[in-house]
Amino acid sequence: MNRLPIAKRAQILTLMTEGNSLRAISRIVGCSINTVSKLLVDLGEACADYQDRELRDLPCTTIEADEIWSFCYSKARNVPEEHEGEFSYGDVWTWTAICADTKLIPSWLVGDRTIDDAIIFLRDLKDRIPHRIQLSTDGLTAYRTAIGMTFGRDIDWAIIEKKYSVDPNAERRYSPAVCTGVKVRQGKGDPDPSRISTSYVERQNLTMRMNMRRFTRLTNAHSKKVENHAAAVAIHFMHYNFGRPHKSLALKQENGPAIKRTPAMAAGVTDHIWSAEEIDRLLESN
Repeated sequence: MNRLPIAKRAQILTLMTEGNSLRAISRIVGCSINTVSKLLVDLGEACADYQDRELRDLPCTTIEADEIWSFCYSKARNVPEEHEGEFSYGDVWTWTAICADTKLIPSWLVGDRTIDDAIIFLRDLKDRIPHRIQLSTDGLTAYRTAIGMTFGRDIDWAIIEKKYSVDPNAERRYSPAVCTGVKVRQGKGDPDPSRISTSYVERQNLTMRMNMRRFTRLTNAHSKKVENHAAAVAIHFMHYNFGRPHKSLALKQENGPAIKRTPAMAAGVTDHIWSAEEIDRLLESN
């Protein structure tokens, strides 16, 4: 198969990670939508495989986890009768975990919002961090069973439950619900109260919605296939972890500018900021 020049593939990757739809990318770079779609799937698989191998024995100690909603093929109410209840048609949830200190995303899962997928997600997270962690989550009931089956007692877990109400003066379709209260509960172990938070993972949800067009609310650029959806998520986290410096991680110097660092650099997984070309070259080793 003839591949695009690496410079053009890197351009496509950059446009993907900045929130452009596949059709917009095909118009900008001047190639077919099928070419862009194939690169998405192939590079997504390469990024997922690389991170699965490299994100191991991590130094993370404080983790926040959450689930973010999206949809494939169509919204749930418009799914054809013959596909009702079938995964990849309608609601799709992405489970994410973020390290509060390095801002690294060590684990994620595209699936359903069920106990079974919670177990798969947390088991993967546990396999990547060889020591006891503190975990903060929302009040989803699936976490209690899943944490018990994966971590047992070897975890400090706290639950943050937020109560929301609708602002009667807001435009209901576009305005978010208003948070009216927060309740913190101890789930397991002895979590440090000063480290109980889901702020970083909720901010990561916003980053996902801003940088992946298919996650944007009221979008018409949603994934038609769950495989493409998962590939886009893998590429996003590869760029976020390895290629995008995080301002809060910069190392100040007495003489000279601050040293920019990505989450993967802060976690000791790599020693440099990856360029789009370097990420794209994962295709050659996959």
